[in-house]
Amino acid sequence: MKSLDQCWYQPGFLDRILVALLLPLSWLYCVIAIIRRKSYQLKFKKSYAARVPVVVVGNIVVGGSGKTPLLISLCEYIKENGFKPGVVSRGYGGTVSGIRQVQHDDAAELVGDEPLMIQQRTKVPVVVGADRVAAVDYLLDNNQCDIVLSDDGLQHYRMRRDVEIAVVDAVRGFGNGHCLPAGPLRERVVRLNDVDLVVYNGVDDNISNQVSSYSLKVVDLCHLSSGESATLSSFSGRKVHAVAGIGNPSRFFTQLRENGIDVIEHAFSDHHAYSQSDFSDWDKGCIMMTGKDAVKCRHLFLPDAWVVSVVAEFSSSLGSQLDQKILPLLNARPNR
Repeated sequence: MKSLDQCWYQPGFLDRILVALLLPLSWLYCVIAIIRRKSYQLKFKKSYAARVPVVVVGNIVVGGSGKTPLLISLCEYIKENGFKPGVVSRGYGGTVSGIRQVQHDDAAELVGDEPLMIQQRTKVPVVVGADRVAAVDYLLDNNQCDIVLSDDGLQHYRMRRDVEIAVVDAVRGFGNGHCLPAGPLRERVVRLNDVDLVVYNGVDDNISNQVSSYSLKVVDLCHLSSGESATLSSFSGRKVHAVAGIGNPSRFFTQLRENGIDVIEHAFSDHHAYSQSDFSDWDKGCIMMTGKDAVKCRHLFLPDAWVVSVVAEFSSSLGSQLDQKILPLLNARPNR
């Protein structure tokens, strides 16, 4: 049986019938989303401003668009310019109730896989909580930060923001273009007209520097248990079991194939909680997985498992846009 995700992006005849049946609910969802946003714009509902600039890195579709690698690279970009970023996240998939600052050795099951990966990769303070306003307050009360990056939260209008960055998967786009549940949209595509920066993940090389975009570049390959380093090219021609529990697993599989690796695909649902039984039939073979999967697999016995770490490489256009939109916010801060 097809998942809704497949109906949205790879519809067959029966899928189109299902989508048509869901359209009334989709229209209702759109109306509610519009009313909710307008209620904050017209100040019927109160939003809260932080004492430092807040930048939201989000999207208008459910599922992955590759925004987490971008957020990690944004943290590095801000640090390289001499400032101190902090991150807030919903902590999706975690069990935390209330507010918690992520620790390096936290379990992904507690704080969520993406917040843990962000903290481990960037070493910046990361706070998780369903209430983004409370999470921002906790982050700033307990850490010295010049700027807050919100991992997702484009629709969390109670948290006032200075810059909105919307990430678009250039390959998958917006599916069938409908709002939930008939399609993958959280808000209509016209919402992108109001954000400060639309960033495309995975555009064609011929136009990558003409639009604000980034590409995912492999920067590290290390053994899951020992931390031993290796190059991706050293696995060229070798058959590996590729594991991806992310929003768009095919991107990871394609990246490995482009490096000459013979891939056996194992796509899991986004934020999948791994157990030893997931690997029971092939755990003695060579395994490659994303960094997001690795934070949930370190307790498992996988003797030949390797973690592929990627970085978002900015196009010249994106770098220029960040210089224009982010650095002025930081340089305007007092006592700098």
